[in-house]
Amino acid sequence: MGKKIAIVTTHPIQYYAPLFKLLSKSIELKVFYTWGEDSLEKYDPGFGKKVEWDVPLLEGYDYQYMENTSKEPGSHHFKGIKNPRIVKELLDYNPSSILVIGWGYDSHLKVLKYFKGKIPLYFRGDSTLLDNYQSGLLGSIKNVLRRFFLIWIYSHVDKVFYVGTESKLYFKWALIQESQLVFSPHSIDNTRYIIDYSDKANELRASLSISSSDRVILFAGKFEIKKNPLLLLNSFLKATTENIHLVFIGNGEEENKLKKIAKESSKSSFIRFVSFQNQSMMPIWYQMADVFCLPSKGPGETWGLAVNEAMACGKVIIVSDKVGCANDLVRDGINGWIFGSDNQQDLQEKIENIPKKEILVEMGKESKSIIIKNWGLNNTSYSILKEWKNI
Repeated sequence: MGKKIAIVTTHPIQYYAPLFKLLSKSIELKVFYTWGEDSLEKYDPGFGKKVEWDVPLLEGYDYQYMENTSKEPGSHHFKGIKNPRIVKELLDYNPSSILVIGWGYDSHLKVLKYFKGKIPLYFRGDSTLLDNYQSGLLGSIKNVLRRFFLIWIYSHVDKVFYVGTESKLYFKWALIQESQLVFSPHSIDNTRYIIDYSDKANELRASLSISSSDRVILFAGKFEIKKNPLLLLNSFLKATTENIHLVFIGNGEEENKLKKIAKESSKSSFIRFVSFQNQSMMPIWYQMADVFCLPSKGPGETWGLAVNEAMACGKVIIVSDKVGCANDLVRDGINGWIFGSDNQQDLQEKIENIPKKEILVEMGKESKSIIIKNWGLNNTSYSILKEWKNI
């Protein structure tokens, strides 16, 4: 029997689908989607609307939707994924090894527990230790208990594919040994973003009444407290700037507050709000901008793949130190800057010191070089296949 890999994950997403397609060209695999068939057309509470991606998520690889009997299906809680037949379906497939993506679901933990010691178990996750957990005596006790619980969880796996520096620190904290750790960089389909959309990007600028000579800061994502778009808005309003515009793309719980503050400010004419944009349009929006900012404060900003996207488009990056990719992707003063999480003064200074467009263009070239060289799907696929060939 040739090597066959089973991948257990919740639902099709735009970041993993291209990786599965690429891996399947070199090894036989099957993806088991545990949320069920309804997961493709889901209501996303973060965006406050139903989200349907306009890029293919199920092409080029074998997959199977699992029956999910949860009373409240979804990837937002442990009991949202309950697949009564998952062990039998995996046994019938008879894989050489299993890769589980994320453990925090009833069925995923069931897979780890059942197959431990039977066949090689791999795990992939992007958790970090960047969030501040509860302080004080009670908080310390909870933190200790949390660590012991995670040590027990990861004792079920043989190898871990970690995605970056902060991810590795987290897994080592959970007592995963160095010999069990395999670097598998967090990546996107860079080929979609490096295409030159300058003409369309210029049209977007014109539609927003922004001059080609002005500089644009872009935020793209959910308008939620975790991502802290309010900090970016307040920092921009306080900053002393000339010919710099701020564009927000997305929707979410903070939307009305953001729009109200922006409308009442003296800089309202320099701020634009654009509703959720699908994947086919995002490369054009990134290329319309000069700087991409992700000001997240967490908890749970484990990586920030929008940064990868913006860098592939040749953009300068400003991120907080709570963004998981910061230390791997942002080289201070070279292709962007890192500021202290929730520190308005620090972010304000970064905005005030945004250089001229000519310098931003050169810094953006550094961003693209970093991403293309070390953080592409080929890098990720190679590291995984190299490990699987040793099974």
